[in-house]
Amino acid sequence: MSYETVGKEFVQFYYATFDSNRAGLAGLYRDQSMLTFEAQGTLGTAAIVEKLQNLPFQQIQHRTDTIDTQPVGEEGVLVLVTGALLVEGSDRPMGFTQSFQLRKEIGANGQENWYVFNDIFRLVYSAA
Repeated sequence: MSYETVGKEFVQFYYATFDSNRAGLAGLYRDQSMLTFEAQGTLGTAAIVEKLQNLPFQQIQHRTDTIDTQPVGEEGVLVLVTGALLVEGSDRPMGFTQSFQLRKEIGANGQENWYVFNDIFRLVYSAA
């Protein structure tokens, strides 16, 4: 699979899962994974999922506007996403950017799997 395909399929799955079942994201992270969410760093699967589940909203909808991908050696893909999100109780979307460094691992069955090694999320604030 090409790095572009890996990145785009990952993004579709990630945001669909985030919007419907944040706990379902646990399988995408490992104990060495790191999330930086609005300048706060979190390390490890359990802490990352806890952080995502305890965000101050229950319902959210993500819209992705751009997805850029680059290979990182033979074992990784760098993904940069821009878009907008709409949280419950708000009628105005907020811009965001998120980057993921995906790493490849070979499962017990010999199948290629991808996980999030690094995840950085930021809201984009407008001066207007």
